[in-house]
Amino acid sequence: MFARHLASPGKPLRSATATVVAAFLLLWPNAAAGAARQAPTGGDSVATDAVNAYVYGYPLVLTQATRQLSTNVTRPNAVTGQAPVNQFVTQENVPGPSFKTVVSPNVDTLYSSAWLNLKREPVILHVPDTRGRYYLMPILSAWTDVIASPGKRTTGTAAGDFAITGPDWHGTLPTGVQRIKSPTDTAWIIGRTQLNGPSDLPAVHALSAKYTLTPLSAYGRPYTPPTGRVDPDLPTVSPPKRVAQMDAQTFFSHLASAMADNPSSPANAPMAATLRRLGIRPGKPFDIDAKGKTTAQALRQAVPEGQQRIQEAVAALGNDVNGWRVALDLGRYGTDYLRRAATAWQGLGANLPQDAVYPTVFKDSQGRQLNGAHRYTIHFPPGRIPPAHAFWSLTMYDQQGFLVPNPINRYAIGHTTKPEPNSDTSVTIYVQHDPPAPDKRSNWLPAPAGPFNVMLRMYWPRQTVLNGTWSPPPVTKADGTDELAHTGNGKLVAAIGAGAALLLATGGTLIVMARRHGILPRR
Repeated sequence: MFARHLASPGKPLRSATATVVAAFLLLWPNAAAGAARQAPTGGDSVATDAVNAYVYGYPLVLTQATRQLSTNVTRPNAVTGQAPVNQFVTQENVPGPSFKTVVSPNVDTLYSSAWLNLKREPVILHVPDTRGRYYLMPILSAWTDVIASPGKRTTGTAAGDFAITGPDWHGTLPTGVQRIKSPTDTAWIIGRTQLNGPSDLPAVHALSAKYTLTPLSAYGRPYTPPTGRVDPDLPTVSPPKRVAQMDAQTFFSHLASAMADNPSSPANAPMAATLRRLGIRPGKPFDIDAKGKTTAQALRQAVPEGQQRIQEAVAALGNDVNGWRVALDLGRYGTDYLRRAATAWQGLGANLPQDAVYPTVFKDSQGRQLNGAHRYTIHFPPGRIPPAHAFWSLTMYDQQGFLVPNPINRYAIGHTTKPEPNSDTSVTIYVQHDPPAPDKRSNWLPAPAGPFNVMLRMYWPRQTVLNGTWSPPPVTKADGTDELAHTGNGKLVAAIGAGAALLLATGGTLIVMARRHGILPRR
């Protein structure tokens, strides 16, 4: 998913990703239940219809902009995350603190991504026998719904062939090939393969090299993918920024063009009628002035108002559970157009919750912003560690959403670094900037000196996660001070109480600290 930004709850912010690698490292978790619903379509006014049309069309226009940039190369490029249509590209390395391309990078899996064009014929996805290794190959429609997710959860880990067909294909498939029907001619595979630490990279690369895509007409025969075509005039700005900068004429023209090969479902008939009234028809040229001045003005105003409505909905995504934002209804949106748009705005390409759930926490149990000036614990009682069929991890991110440099090069705990249980089988994770006591360092999740957030990833979560009977525990402050000040050499020199500001002279060094309040902006 294009990971747009790392937003604090209640303060959605926007920032463009630097390169197309963002198309891999998607799945920002806060797209969830509780999103406000869109205003009824059909129209109290032309203005209302126009804003609803923008909200409705935003995910499709963003998907198409992402596809165009992601495929604008002659051959797969693991550095930029780009590949020609109907070809895979796999992430090259495990991200570290120097990786600044996208926020919330994942250190548990390697991503393999491919954009499909199904208009001419089906494409056969081949996956090898992964010998028990967890993998996931979610396939998304152009409208961002998950069509299917082949992988260990649904199809096991034996080798398999899957024919991904477009909406209008009616042929016969070879024996043994499973059909996955896409409702749109554009589809996106966002594969993930379990990575057991940096030393496991060669094995995962060898496995991912066996993920192949072959046109049906070439199935069963040697096949060499063609060289991709490059459009030198395609904007190189990131897709979220490109779409945000489109005026109404450009945006709705892109929407009309994209709908030609990517029809909406029959359930969207009322919205399709609204679009027709506004002059937006699949595959037809769009002229903003064709329906008169009132409609033209409404469509122009729909761009800022539609963006505002989507941003407001982002703030309402997810449920607050013990301070964590928990998403349990991603991946398929029905006619909830605003939730679909808010999810795309937050990060394109969300998983089904049955495949992965990513609770994220910004605040401690008292509602205060997490900050490395404090020490915290995350305590899982006996029998209450994160319930996942595949694996789970806690990953630390700084205020900008990047991995945190630390003396033990530990960026996550739970999957590749197993925490030590307590004598009663409970598990306590120590979240702090400075190393804890030696007997606790096996369970240390190093934090930056300043604000941070923690993401809990659960792959193939158990039913207790999905039905809400299991909840992540709160993050509890473990020190007795409100704020800690350190000198440049890391020694503790001050503890600052609630609301206080202290000016302290120590060996000629002046230290000024003031208590921080609320959620700090993520960018």
